[in-house]
Amino acid sequence: MSQVIEFLNNRHSSGKLSEPGPSQSQLEQLLQIGVRAPDHGGLQPWQFIVMTGAGRAKLGDIFAQAATFNDAEPAKIDKARNMPMRAPTVITVITKYKEHPKVPWVEQIQSAGCALFSMQQAALAMGFGGIWRTGDFARDELVRDKLGLGIEDEIVGFLYLGTDLCDSHAHKTTKLADKVIYWD
Repeated sequence: MSQVIEFLNNRHSSGKLSEPGPSQSQLEQLLQIGVRAPDHGGLQPWQFIVMTGAGRAKLGDIFAQAATFNDAEPAKIDKARNMPMRAPTVITVITKYKEHPKVPWVEQIQSAGCALFSMQQAALAMGFGGIWRTGDFARDELVRDKLGLGIEDEIVGFLYLGTDLCDSHAHKTTKLADKVIYWD
């Protein structure tokens, strides 16, 4: 048990990633862990789009189209196109909203967020690095349309996975007294 606590206490994100990324069998395992996320009502309100190889370039083209549509400068369009190439694997995690009288929209988003977090931590346990990214493209209408999102669906994040190239992972210390209120 103490190993799990230590692992979680030392979790980190890594934005500097390289080949190799997870294998197909490792991806299947990560996705299976993702669908074990808390899920009030058993709605399974998530969808995962896994992008490797040329799939990342397709996502980059979508980002570039969105940047062009939003009148970005050529350098920003190129940067947008290359964003998915920062890691060998990108998993887009989407909340597929399902109307339910007891499970509101926000709870379904939280469930998909838990799925993303679980996959990131599982990848870390497998020896990979990862980072949960959002940004303007997670909310862009053109990106949403190209990925087939419905009006109430949400991109929770883009999970970038690969071999961690960061030398160190300094942790910012959080003072619990600033974040926690106890009621006795």
